[in-house]
Amino acid sequence: MMHGATVIQIRGNFDDGMRLVQELSSSMPLNLVNSINPYRLQGQKTIAFEVIESLGDAPDYHVLPVGNAGNISAHWIGYSEAAGENCGSCNLCSGECTLRGDVLSTKRPKIVGYQASGAAPFLRKHMVDSPETIATAIRIGHPVSWDLAWAAQKESKGWFEECTDDEILRAQKLLAESEGIFCEPASAISIAGLTKDIEKGRYEKGAKIVCTLTGHGLKDPDTAIAQSATPVVVDANRDEISAIISDLL
Repeated sequence: MMHGATVIQIRGNFDDGMRLVQELSSSMPLNLVNSINPYRLQGQKTIAFEVIESLGDAPDYHVLPVGNAGNISAHWIGYSEAAGENCGSCNLCSGECTLRGDVLSTKRPKIVGYQASGAAPFLRKHMVDSPETIATAIRIGHPVSWDLAWAAQKESKGWFEECTDDEILRAQKLLAESEGIFCEPASAISIAGLTKDIEKGRYEKGAKIVCTLTGHGLKDPDTAIAQSATPVVVDANRDEISAIISDLL
């Protein structure tokens, strides 16, 4: 809004909004730049190039939150292109990916996607009406990149898994306390799912794993405040403050 945009809020969920913008963009002079737009994915795929550049090669696993499924689809397109492979998913390159032989990596990672239990169409194997989760950014029951995400999972030999809201919130707090990273709940699901599946033995020891955090915690400050300690309010009195600190030590 600071840039002059007119923001229209709707009484409904993400899926309602997605349906409406598709209808409106088909009948009005509007460009839809959600991940349903294939050119959006072509931009997002470059994240895979940056990961490879940072690590020197593709990781063994890339773990992502899954809501509308654009990110997981775009990452697979990027990793495939970087390895000189055709992903068979994006339908833009007609078998000739953009890099045209400039191979950046020796392999492609297994792609693993985590969804909130109350909004997990990939786990249920069908669209979900009225999805519910505290992780608002992935509170999506009708992902537009449904087919692309399934292709990424199957071609990479990865998997989908779900996490409860409690597991998501614990991971969010863990990241903040141990790494100083304040991410939104939807982002924390990649860490929640990873730790859950490590305990199950799904990741082999020594594997190189990349987790994507997709959003800053300030996107959903209310959730963070709700699970944080209430500030202690005292008078400007040294003895009072000293007593509180002593109790904490």
